Parts: sequence; C-alpha cells; structure tokens
Amino acid sequence: MILQRLVVAVFGLASAFAQARDLTLTDAERLLAEHGRELLAARRAVEAAGAQRMIAAARPNPTLSLNSFSISNKYNAGPGTSNVWRADTVLRIDQPFERGDKRELRMEAAEGLERAARGDSLDALRTQLALLRGAYFDLKQAEEKVTILGETAQLFGRTLAAAQARLKAGDLAAAEVAKVQVDHERAQNDFRVSQADLARARIALGYMIGEDRAAAELRAADPWPARVRPDPAEVKRAIEQFIDSRPDVAAARARVAAAEKLRDLAKSQQTRDVTLGAQYERFPGNVPAESIGFGISVPLFIGNDFSGDIRRAEVDRYAALDALDRARAVAGNDVRRAASDLAAAAERLERYDSTLLDAAQRSAQAAEFAFQRGATSVLEVLDARRTLRAVRLEALAARTDHAKALAAWRASQTTIEMLGEK
Repeated sequence: MILQRLVVAVFGLASAFAQARDLTLTDAERLLAEHGRELLAARRAVEAAGAQRMIAAARPNPTLSLNSFSISNKYNAGPGTSNVWRADTVLRIDQPFERGDKRELRMEAAEGLERAARGDSLDALRTQLALLRGAYFDLKQAEEKVTILGETAQLFGRTLAAAQARLKAGDLAAAEVAKVQVDHERAQNDFRVSQADLARARIALGYMIGEDRAAAELRAADPWPARVRPDPAEVKRAIEQFIDSRPDVAAARARVAAAEKLRDLAKSQQTRDVTLGAQYERFPGNVPAESIGFGISVPLFIGNDFSGDIRRAEVDRYAALDALDRARAVAGNDVRRAASDLAAAAERLERYDSTLLDAAQRSAQAAEFAFQRGATSVLEVLDARRTLRAVRLEALAARTDHAKALAAWRASQTTIEMLGEK
C-alpha cells in the first residue's frame, strides 16, 4: 500500500512536469531584459541623466521688468490745465551672457554623466543576467533533485517490500524490517522537501523574469552546459581584451571624463559673466518725455573667487580616477576568481561523470540483487542505497556549481557591445 501511494505521487509529479511550460535560458534572459524589476531603477537613472543633459544645455533666461517711479497727481502744467496723474515708467530687459565656455563644459559634463548612467544600467543588466542564470540552474537542479529523490523513494519502497516478503518467509527479523522502514519513511520525507524546494526555485525565477503568476508552470528546458575549463592563456587574454569594455569600467571612465569637465567648469567661473540691459523710459513732463537706455553689469570677485569650488572639483576628479582604478582591479579579480572557480568545478564534475556515479550505481544494483536473494544483510543494502543517493545528489550539486561558475565566467567578460544585443 505504501509503495502504491508513492508510485501514484511520483507519476502525479511526472504528469505535472508534462503540463509545465518549457523555458529556455535564452527566453529567460529576454524576459529579464524586458520585465526585470531590478533593472527599472537603473533605467530611471539613465532617463534622469538625459534630463540633466537638457538642463545643462539651457541658456540663461532674460529678465523683463516694468517699474514706475515718482507717481504723483500734484502736477500743473500752467494756466488752463488741471491736476493729472503722472509717473516715471521704465520697461527694462536684462540678458546674462555666459563666458568662459560654461555652457559647453556643462553639456560635456552632463553627457559624460549620462554615459556613466548608461554604463551603470548595462552593468546592472550584466549582474542580473548572472543571477538569472544561477536561478535558472537552481530550478534545473531542483527538478532533477525531485526526480532523484523520487526514484530513491521507489527503490527504498521495493527494498521494503522485499524485506517484508522475507519477514513473512521467516528469513528476516522484524528489527531488520524496521530499519528498512525508517529509511523508506525518510526517503519519502526527503522527496516531499524536494518538491517544496522546486516550488521555491520556480517562484524565485518567476519573479526575476516578471512571470510571477505563471511561476508554478516553469520548467528549465535547456540541457546542462558542457564542461569548460579555461586555461591561463585564456584568462590573460580575457583580462587584456575585455576589462576596459566591461560596463562598470566604462561607467567609471565616463565619470572621470565628466569630472575633468566639471573641474574646467569650476575654473571657468573665474571668467566674469556679463549682463547686458536695455530700457525704455517714459516720464510725462520731461523733455523729452520718452527715452531709451543701455547698461552693462559684471560681478566683482571681492567675497568669493571660487577657489573652494575649484579645489572641490579637483578632489572629485582624483576620486573618479581612484574609482576607475578600483573598477579595473575589481574586474580583473572577477575574471581570475571566475576562472579559478570554473576550473575547480569542472574538475570536480569530471570525477563524478567518469567514475563515482557509475561505481555507486553498480554497487547499489549488486547489493539490491543480493538482498532480494538473501545473500546480503539489510545494513549492506541500506548502506549501498544511501551511498547511491548521496553520490547522485553530490553529482547534481557539482553540475549546478559548474553551470553557475560558467555563468560567472562569462559574466566577468561581458562587454557593452554584448549587452547591447540583449
């Protein structure tokens, strides 16, 4: 009865897999680029930088003023005239003119910051793609773990059935059957836990690609990637060719260029701006009653000569250079660390594929065959089953680690041009 219920559960899960929605890694990456919530903030920063560039390109607005002075009704032009209101009215317009290439420097600095924001956005996409690939292979691991633990539970079920048959025949003690029963129940519990892990993996991937409602239907359709082991020459070539094209390094380099323009802009404040004005004046009773005038004004650098602004801009430039050096170092370390992790993961996976899995499978089959014919003890067959289960799960974990390490290795070399195709 227990074995029948387990078979029904396993076949029910297989039916659910058959109704699942196959999702390739390419489709998942496309959905992430289109609907990834974590990318929205970076895109908004790019939009804000574009708006800031428009602000930087704006010219100073003119000022229009209308003023009336000497307003009075105590005016008498002579015999035969009556008192009338009069006022000295001035209509004036003032236009500031920037000097020292301030507008051009603002625009160039804003363009540099916009390029930096775009680099940050692409770096966020690069990081999210690496996390997505990890979540995708976590889902694939969870799916295969359910299969492995389901098969293990079935094997323990058959072992239990064989033990019960030997118990009835008087060939096995009840205590030995109880040991098999314990392992059978534990296998069922592990199988149920793996189903919960699968649900969590689907939810995590569904959130990343914006498919929350359909998360329960997702299934990783791509096969495991082939083993890859980078050699030292490939690592050196990656550092030389791809580091400066990575989006995080490009963003840091754009910030250096913007900081240099901002430093020049701070220096240009010492070039005096000029404000030109023109006015029309009407004052009844004056001769002439209407007149025009012109004016010019310049600031006097008595209280502030902008030396503090220049010093601060220079410090910001050095900080941007430090950040660029740090970004290059981090990128280089990412490549080296990813290569080391990938080489270790590939070597570990090769051991499981070449010897460990086959040896554990043969040992378990031999122990099961001998137990069914009464040629071995319960402890031996249980130990063989536990070893097979552990080796299969360890091999699956090694395969997942290799897939994630390969994703990190590729992400460490992802350039702006590659991301532009997403």
